[in-house]
Amino acid sequence: MIAVIDYGCQYTQLVARRIREQNVFSEIFHHTVTLNELKNVDGIILSGGPSSTYNSKAPQIDKAILESDIPILGICYGMQLMLHNAGGKVAKGQGEYGIAEIHRITDSPLLEFLTHDPSSHFGSTIVWMSHGDEVKKTGSEFKIIACSINNVIAAVQHRSKPQYGVQFHPEVVHTKQGKTFIQNFLFRIADCKKDWISSNIISDAITSIKEEVGDKKVITGISGGVDSTVVGVLLNRAIGNQSKCVFVNTGLLRKDEPKQIIDSMQSLGLDVHVQNSQRRFLGALKNVIDPEEKRKIIGREFIRCFERISGAGGFLAQGTLYPDVVESGTNTAATIKSHHNVGGLPDDMRFKLIEPLKDLFKDEVRMIGKELGLPATVLNRKPFPGPGLAIRILGEVTAKRIKIVQEADKIFLDILGKNDDIWQAFAVLISNKTVGVMGDTRTYENIIALRAVSSEDGMTADWYNIPHDILGKCSTEIINNVNGVNRVVYDITSKPPGTIEWE
Repeated sequence: MIAVIDYGCQYTQLVARRIREQNVFSEIFHHTVTLNELKNVDGIILSGGPSSTYNSKAPQIDKAILESDIPILGICYGMQLMLHNAGGKVAKGQGEYGIAEIHRITDSPLLEFLTHDPSSHFGSTIVWMSHGDEVKKTGSEFKIIACSINNVIAAVQHRSKPQYGVQFHPEVVHTKQGKTFIQNFLFRIADCKKDWISSNIISDAITSIKEEVGDKKVITGISGGVDSTVVGVLLNRAIGNQSKCVFVNTGLLRKDEPKQIIDSMQSLGLDVHVQNSQRRFLGALKNVIDPEEKRKIIGREFIRCFERISGAGGFLAQGTLYPDVVESGTNTAATIKSHHNVGGLPDDMRFKLIEPLKDLFKDEVRMIGKELGLPATVLNRKPFPGPGLAIRILGEVTAKRIKIVQEADKIFLDILGKNDDIWQAFAVLISNKTVGVMGDTRTYENIIALRAVSSEDGMTADWYNIPHDILGKCSTEIINNVNGVNRVVYDITSKPPGTIEWE
């Protein structure tokens, strides 16, 4: 196991995911973790972060970790922290942001198998930098193994211990040979074994569910997406009819989706109870504008629906993923938006949660789903937010506005068709209106924004370059067929700086 110590970088979870891609288990720990709390670890990675090591309030590290013989890789702030504790000097520098070239100073296990990058003028490799501070002096314990073209120290190695540091981010795709850096640390330095595989994850999850639940009943929330479906199948395999699958129809789903979900779940052998709660959710959202408030209301109402079905107490199983937990905020990372499964749950909830996927990324869930025998129609279903169309309607959620975005969304998705390169695609109803001319008459109607992104895990995403003729067809079809819309725009914002959803 690799322990990833979190210093507040938004990429910390991406580090963990990159490790798991190599079939090695990783777990994230708060930076206050001590050496005694790290049991049976093969290596430790110190994440990046926004702090400066020379600030008195900067997060630190248990010095016993650095004094141990456990292999360590420090990334960005993590490297600076290692050298700060080894007598080196870290200070504010000129800063390097984005693509940078680095070149090798000397041989090192961390730099093995790096190939010449033709785009590099110095015959080395391209990496992704994002730092304002830099290491000015390494101290006597470390040596420099790579520098950037700006003569900034880019990588270091301890002279006697298996400790390494890099100033760049090997976990992001912009570092062209980032996978090689990670593989070198895992297998050449930390001597890890490739045993994080789907069959082991499934067996561990089933064992954990059985131990936690015992002979009690569980309500399993089903949304039709791959996450909740995998949870439903896992619970069914673990405890059989002790698990009662419940689908809450909020009225905030895509057009014709409720029937499709029920049919799909029944084909998997899941007995799903349907709770029609459209009026309840619409009433609770009346006059609500703020997106965080929408999420919290929806999270609360979901729980109330489950409580009505099961009575007080018991267990609730849901498909919360790692990114949901991350974006809802941690002790070190900022809250981006509260996920209704996490930040939106009421304090007086009478359920104990079971979240067998909360440490997994979306691609890992799909891998497990494939192992469990889920059909491609479920595995490849485009992600859909738990709060549904409520966060794709900017401003108040009304029955009329729901219908507008449902119709526009269906036209958009039907025209796009099946496209495996698109991670997520949807329509957004903007709160403002614009002037238009239709049939020689002035109109003052709604704006629909179209959004399509490509991504590997949802943590980062690039806007998808839909051909102009396809976008033109989408615009024409939506304006001609959806009452109340006179303008269509396309969102070309990546994540970051934006998020995939608008709210």
